[in-house]
Amino acid sequence: MAKITKIDALKYHSDGRPGKIEVVPTKPHSTQRDLALAYSPGVAEPCLEIEKNPEDVYKYTAKGNLVAVISNGTAVLGLGDLGALAGKPVMEGKGLLFKIFADIDVFDIEVDTMDIDKFVETVKLISPTFGGINLEDIKAPECFEIEERLKKELNIPVMHDDQHGTAIISSAGLINALEIVGKKIGDVKIVVSGAGASAMACTKLIISLGAKKENVIMCDTKGPITAVRTDLTKYKKEFITLRDIHTFEDAMKEADVFLGLSAKDLVSKEMVRSMAKDPIIFAMANPDPEISYEDAIDARPDVIMATGRSDYPNQVNNVLGFPFIFRGALDVRATAINEEMKKAAVYALAGLAKEPVPEEVNKAYNQKNLTFGREYIIPKPLDPRLIYTVAPAVAKAAMNSGVSLSPIKDWDAYIEILKARLGSDNKLISRIQSQAKREKKRVAFADAENYNVLKAAQISMIEGIADPILIGDKDEILKIINEFELTELLEAIIIDPRSHEEEQRRKKYSDYFYQSRNRKGVSITDVAQKMYIPNYWGTMMVEHGEADAFITGYSTKYSEALKTIVEVVKCKSEVDHIAGMYIMMTKKGPYFFADTTVNIQPTSKMIVDTTLLTAQTIKRLNIEPKIAMVSFSNFGTTKAGNPETVRKAVEILHKDYPEIIVDGEMQANFALNPTIRQKKFPFSKLKDMNVNTLIFPDLNSGNIAYKMLQEIGNAEALGPVLMGLKKPMHIVQLECSVREILNMTALAVIDAQAMNK
Repeated sequence: MAKITKIDALKYHSDGRPGKIEVVPTKPHSTQRDLALAYSPGVAEPCLEIEKNPEDVYKYTAKGNLVAVISNGTAVLGLGDLGALAGKPVMEGKGLLFKIFADIDVFDIEVDTMDIDKFVETVKLISPTFGGINLEDIKAPECFEIEERLKKELNIPVMHDDQHGTAIISSAGLINALEIVGKKIGDVKIVVSGAGASAMACTKLIISLGAKKENVIMCDTKGPITAVRTDLTKYKKEFITLRDIHTFEDAMKEADVFLGLSAKDLVSKEMVRSMAKDPIIFAMANPDPEISYEDAIDARPDVIMATGRSDYPNQVNNVLGFPFIFRGALDVRATAINEEMKKAAVYALAGLAKEPVPEEVNKAYNQKNLTFGREYIIPKPLDPRLIYTVAPAVAKAAMNSGVSLSPIKDWDAYIEILKARLGSDNKLISRIQSQAKREKKRVAFADAENYNVLKAAQISMIEGIADPILIGDKDEILKIINEFELTELLEAIIIDPRSHEEEQRRKKYSDYFYQSRNRKGVSITDVAQKMYIPNYWGTMMVEHGEADAFITGYSTKYSEALKTIVEVVKCKSEVDHIAGMYIMMTKKGPYFFADTTVNIQPTSKMIVDTTLLTAQTIKRLNIEPKIAMVSFSNFGTTKAGNPETVRKAVEILHKDYPEIIVDGEMQANFALNPTIRQKKFPFSKLKDMNVNTLIFPDLNSGNIAYKMLQEIGNAEALGPVLMGLKKPMHIVQLECSVREILNMTALAVIDAQAMNK
């Protein structure tokens, strides 16, 4: 993963709207009547209903899908006691994860007290607002008493994720690791490094799963917790070992399992070598484990290793648990998160790791075939099956253990609801970047004298997406690299088209360009001047095989950049024009809009070509395109103008390309609403499918549509994606963000991968 600098982190949190979360209305609010219903006088009616029947609060308010993430900031990540205010960015981040992984709304609450009684009383007083309470970043031992008291005194789910989240995920991995090495949980000797909240919760859970307490040795900073110690808290005394152990090194001898929840570099290779056959090591200290993955494997090739890191196999990541545990608990109105529900989550996660892995997950993690084994004992965080595997298991456990107030009756329908909550393709950008990493390419960047371009190039280099080639004023590029410490780019190729060193290549490019354009009004003098321009240089590099793809547009108008590209690079043989597509990232998943940037008034043949290019591009992203050809007319209601052009294009597509799921012409509301489309036009080839692709009749409508959705619908626009060229070329928007450039770079790499094949 690319190094996250201080500048990166602060810009991410401060750019645009400060922070990471916002409140979004869920009901109409545009008219006076809407407001009268939302507030006075209309709001009085649900208030009176809830007064008569308090359970109706779940019917008339957001309580049932609202979780409080609450902290006093006494144990913020690995940073310690920063205080309530400084912990707020973490609580907002937790809220973001709840929303994107399980569609759970969150208010983060920072309570400025270290007094247990005041903290508990505060949470109790505000608890009517929420359907669940997620305690976060509260130091031990206070966190134990706080959670215990709140669980007893509240009738909604309460969980301290720092304890139980890690315990649930690591226990799932441990169950599978033991199965692989053929050991029984009741027989193995276990060493736990750390005696804080996570370590104690992990130990308690694995004991409840069958591990024997006498086989567990817990160590803190002073060594093993034994009966001879006089400095133990009441919580540590629960884990006293009666074995004659005096040092951490002694504890590790012949141990079958090591659970690390402490600090980096505590475990040496010698300790690993002293462990039993097929040792299992969960080194979960963050960001650096108790022993590095490389050192553990080097010491013992038979080891099964897990860490908290995403760049090694078997990541113990709490996001595998808490969103889905709360999802299941909320959906059955559980009054608690009990041991049965935690165990259900453990077994659901362990079982999912044994299931065949979907292709989209393999591609997301740059793998060809993830299968259950030593390097895959825990599901991956981007696995879309988590929500409809873990949440139902937790919900069933809540019902079976008697803590559910609203049991689920139709499990098939519930699973479909869970699948629909996030949209099946909402993690598209992550998948695009992961797919690009499978085979990185050489990407040339124009406008390299700009920080955003260089930062995107640096990230693409570190993440293994691309080998960047930087085109521009070399002195200025180096100045920015040094000023912002983008030191990795010092290893990249930097080309200054005006430099004396490039004279020979400049002549080669000039000769080539002149030969291809000398009958199209280009003079030798013109050509010589053009080859000093980075945009021409970048296209020439790709044309001559000296780069695999080209990114431009950051400081050049789209029309000028496009003109340069089409002068050098030809269309694909099967089409006679190019087109532009935007990927619109919405809450319902991605939508693909074309043509939005190139063809002002296309013919029917051009619309056909645009449709074919769009379908081809979408399929490269492992998504099945379901295409609606939109217009102001529905299936022949208007007989002339744009609708007729679209209608003819549809006829060609249906006749010559029957395998493509496409129909039209139709109005946008029918295209995007399968219910009314099926009712009104049951003959449509789209039937009741969810359309994900819109082909527009002209540039005017396409360009307006994507910009309106971007501004009014708050959709993120990825693009424009140029389609139809023989070589991968993409033009980013003027002065766009680092993120946009990086995403376009990944798309360019995917294009290059496909063209190579």
